[in-house]
Amino acid sequence: MILLKIIIAAILTCAGSLWIDKLYRTNSELSFPDEVASRARFRKPILFCALAISIYMTENLWIIAAIFLLVLMTMTDFEQYMLFDAMTLPLAIIGAVYAWQMNLNFLDHVAAAVIGGGIFLLLAVISKGSLGGGDIKLIAALGLWLGSLKLLNVILYGTIGGGIAAILMILAQKKNRNSYFAYGPYFAIAAIYFLLLK
Repeated sequence: MILLKIIIAAILTCAGSLWIDKLYRTNSELSFPDEVASRARFRKPILFCALAISIYMTENLWIIAAIFLLVLMTMTDFEQYMLFDAMTLPLAIIGAVYAWQMNLNFLDHVAAAVIGGGIFLLLAVISKGSLGGGDIKLIAALGLWLGSLKLLNVILYGTIGGGIAAILMILAQKKNRNSYFAYGPYFAIAAIYFLLLK
């Protein structure tokens, strides 16, 4: 059984990496178009480890599908500061179907998506673009998966985690206060934690 899970993680790693490469090739707005290969050098080992651990911890195919997409989105946000609709949309659709099929409080999950996404849209407008459209859509999609209470926790943990990482990068002189920081991965990682708690 463990060997099968390792094989599945390896297959998903290869498929996910190929999907990311395809999205990069067809997108003309990459943040680092000349550094695709160098910024992706650790992608496959990170993908494999994250997916192998997740698959080991759960056999729920719904959760595995969500984690697969979230791990890929984490990679693209770290590598190119981009969250692709091609990943966010399936995450949202599967989340809505999951909430419905599992007899969760569907209205609460929809409300979490609408209100969470709306608040992040408002923050993006107020901050004049500090939050990207990808982050807004990610929060809305996570609302469909998690519902209001867990989404609130994801936002809290993700903001704290991203803030700590930003401070450390500034102290290490890797970034400055005017630099762009990718917050999507920290929301995704927090969401994975709560998904595995189910």
